Amino acid sequence: MLQFDTLIIGSGLAGLSLALKLANDQKVAVITKKSLLEGASAWAQGGIAAVLSPEDSFDKHIQDTQIAGAGLCDPQTTRFVVEHGAAAIEWLIRQGVPFSRDSNSEYGYHLTREGGHSHRRIIHAADATGQVVQETIANKVIAHPNITLLEHYIAIDLITGQKLQRSDNNCYGAYALNSLSDEIITIAARNTILATGGAGKVYLYTTNPDTATGDGIAMGWRAGCRVANMEFIQFHPTCLYHPHEKSFLISEAVRGEGGILKLPDGTRFMPWHDERAELAPRDVVARAIDFEMKKRGLDCVYLDISHQPVEFLLEHFPNIYRRCMDLGINIARQPIPVVPAVHFTCGGLLVDQQGRTDISNLYAIGETSYTGLHGANRLASNSLLECLVYADSAAQDILSKPRGSIISLPHWDESKVTDADEAVVISHNWDELRRFMWDYVGIVRTTKRLERAQHRILLLHEEINEYYSNFHVSADLLELRNLVLTADLIVQSALSRHESRGLHFSKDYPDTLPLAKSTILSPANFKR
Repeated sequence: MLQFDTLIIGSGLAGLSLALKLANDQKVAVITKKSLLEGASAWAQGGIAAVLSPEDSFDKHIQDTQIAGAGLCDPQTTRFVVEHGAAAIEWLIRQGVPFSRDSNSEYGYHLTREGGHSHRRIIHAADATGQVVQETIANKVIAHPNITLLEHYIAIDLITGQKLQRSDNNCYGAYALNSLSDEIITIAARNTILATGGAGKVYLYTTNPDTATGDGIAMGWRAGCRVANMEFIQFHPTCLYHPHEKSFLISEAVRGEGGILKLPDGTRFMPWHDERAELAPRDVVARAIDFEMKKRGLDCVYLDISHQPVEFLLEHFPNIYRRCMDLGINIARQPIPVVPAVHFTCGGLLVDQQGRTDISNLYAIGETSYTGLHGANRLASNSLLECLVYADSAAQDILSKPRGSIISLPHWDESKVTDADEAVVISHNWDELRRFMWDYVGIVRTTKRLERAQHRILLLHEEINEYYSNFHVSADLLELRNLVLTADLIVQSALSRHESRGLHFSKDYPDTLPLAKSTILSPANFKR
């Protein structure tokens, strides 16, 4: 049994930032399913939203966030995150993150603008902000003597008082599978943090990496945590459409710097759908693209930034320029073919301002959590900001607590299982799940489509639970188990919302109700 003061499950910006903030005072373990940088944070292109310019204000950033969130953003949470934004950026700068400079800016750094923002407030490192930030923080984490990194480990389940048949409501650690050796280890910790990212891989087309399988949300739910607003799945409007690129994102900042969305004949269409045109929030733009594609039978639409000079494109979008050029698309001369794709899980485990869940000593931060910041639709570049602010507040809470004792935990019991005889069941169920979620629980929904998805999820639940009970676990099985549960929570939440709001658009309930309410599901009341 391994023992640590704090166990962090996930190695995105939220998890690694928290590890650094704790490590001077605690022994910390970070487990990650693959290598340290294989997560969604490193894929973030646009940047981090924060009030950094004297022309901007907290109230303006709060207002933009609330408008994008369609009335569901928690006012206290939104103000808390926005007011701590500048401090979070200054912390990154002190860690050595080389954000793009601008000698003409009073702040000294280049600030760009993205959809839904009324001001330039996105600090970035060219068009690879996530990768640059993650590499900087990861190097600090690797070098810290109090941080133990366990790569290629996937958490199986949390170890709680209920699981141990104790009378308390505490989390004591987790079981984890080494996906390279198939060894299962027991990790005991005074505090456990779920920072595993979102659940984009529950859909067929997504900008997310393969690691985004809803693990933290599913583990937290099984342990007894409530979830909130799982129906709000953000589709990024502009994912590159190309047979050799399944998930390459074309940054929101391309539209922020003047990119125009066009039909194949060159006609601009966004002004027909919203007066903000290309700078409307993501849900509006994604629905507009989806409408035009279905109406005209198109495979894609086009994003045109070719009116900008090559020098501008190389300075602001070097990675996008190079990747497109490798595929034969010269963005300085021709438009980029794009389609919407699943990008962000706005709902998650319900937490308070310190990232605490319903289980004592269990926290959730980043995309795994629901803080109330994103409401019914996330404003561009607020996600990395949320990671940083809540990593800090969770760290402060953990460090303020007296250190509890670490109890002896039982080893993982494999005495009643055997080797799997038909692993093909996993790949078939994985493919079926992602396809019907894309077809039935996508950008535009109906009650009939949701009920079809729900019926298929019930069948998959039965098959997977039987498989899980009888055979040795594998990484693929664990991910599928978590994906099906997360899909179930998405569909249940969507069925319970009888209106259209933000990212949830229902043909059966096209109007928005006058009172905005969050969808909160509790394991204690779940029908399964």
